[in-house]
Parts: sequence; C-alpha cells; structure tokens
Amino acid sequence: MLDIKGSVAVITGGGSGIGESVAKYWIKNGGRVVLGDIAEDGLSRVEKEIQGMGGEVATLVCDVTKEKDNADLAALAIEKFEAINLVLPCAGIIKDGLFLAPDRETGKIKGKMSLEQFQSVLDINLTGVFLTIRECGEQMINHDCKGLICLISSTGSLGTAGQLNYSSTKAAMSVMPKVIGAEFFRKKVAHRIRCVAIAPGYVGTELVKGMNQKALEKIIENVPINRLVEPEEVASLIGEMYRNEAINGEVYFIHGGLRLGSKG
Repeated sequence: MLDIKGSVAVITGGGSGIGESVAKYWIKNGGRVVLGDIAEDGLSRVEKEIQGMGGEVATLVCDVTKEKDNADLAALAIEKFEAINLVLPCAGIIKDGLFLAPDRETGKIKGKMSLEQFQSVLDINLTGVFLTIRECGEQMINHDCKGLICLISSTGSLGTAGQLNYSSTKAAMSVMPKVIGAEFFRKKVAHRIRCVAIAPGYVGTELVKGMNQKALEKIIENVPINRLVEPEEVASLIGEMYRNEAINGEVYFIHGGLRLGSKG
C-alpha cells in the first residue's frame, strides 16, 4: 500500500472542478501538489486556498495542447519536490452538438457538428492528456518514482447523444490503461508505475450545479442514488486507487448507479 503523505501529485485542470477537489484532498492527506491550468484566475485562487490550508503547492499556467507547457509542468514537479507520484490530467472541455441534425419537417440536414467543435475537444481532451502523461511518465521513470497515472474517462465513453467528440475522447481514456499497462509490463516498470482510469457520471461541480435547474432535475431523476456524485467522492476514489497497488490497467466507474438508455 502506498501512502499519500509526502507524495507529489501533478494535476492539470487544477483550477476548478475535480482537479481542484483532488488537489485539496491530496493536501489534507499530507501530500504535495503541482497544478496546471490555462485559467490563471482559478489557478491562483486554488493556490492561495491550499497555502491557507498549510499545504505545499506549485503552479504553472499551462496549455495542455502545447508540448513545452507539459514538459515544463513535469519539470517543475521534479525541480520543486524531486518526484512525481500521481499524474491526473483533468483539463478538458465540452462542445456539444449533433453529428448530423435533420430538420423535423423536411427531413433534410439543417446542421452538423463543425470540424472546430470536433477537433478542439480532441486537442484538449485527448492530445492534451497524451502529452501530460507522456511528459510526467518520462520524469517518473527517469527519477525512479513510484505511483499512479490516473486518467479521467466518463460514462460518456459508453456513447452519449450530442457528444460524439467528447465521448470519443473518453472512450480513448478507457483503453489507454490497458495499452500503457502492457507497455510498462514489457519494459519492467509496471511494478512501479500503474495506469488506471476513472469514469464519473454526473458530478456536482460548480459548473453542473449552475446549469438550468429543470434540466438538472431531469438528470438527477435518472441517477439511482437520487443526487449528483460529489467531487470529494471522486477524489476519495482516486486516493484509494493510489494507495492500493493491486489496482491497475482498468476503468472504474463512479456514477451512483447511472445507466444510459437507448437514446443516450
């Protein structure tokens, strides 16, 4: 079993949402954090709040689609804390829209998902994740670190209507632990560095709680526990996955029992 105390977590998207919750969870359990986010205001706020908790934190304004920014983030962790033990790429966006949208009256296509809608989500949610875990993984191996690469998939990986772009990236997160785990096993580093993914359902971040309340009520009607998953519950799961070294190479859902219907 690994101990969070003294360990170093590198988290992108650390200025809000799940990234922020995991960062604070890590600090409460005696860990140290390196946070990257493109939103400087949010990043600064979280940094100050963690410092107010007495935690050790380093931050970098980071565009995860840029190779250099990811390399700089990984290097910062080594420079500041001399280790990387958890890599958690939480940076992500959504740009929902139908793949093809026929008109109700004519049956002809009146709209379609734009290339920008599709590509921008892939750039951040897939390419960005690849770059973050590649750069951090390299530093972990080169500095003999022990720990976990934890990807963020989603129930959207099962196929959510209106999210072809987002669901495609989250489905990719579901297969990455198997590929990375197999490669690490071949190269004899799998006993030190594991890779998993978590797949949250509807999580009660400020963004979700602030959406149209009638739409939110409809969402909650389909969740068996009759509420949103709390960000702290997601953080707790990640903490246990880090501690338990037998957990490796799989996707773990945390969705309150949610099942997607035929219409996604």
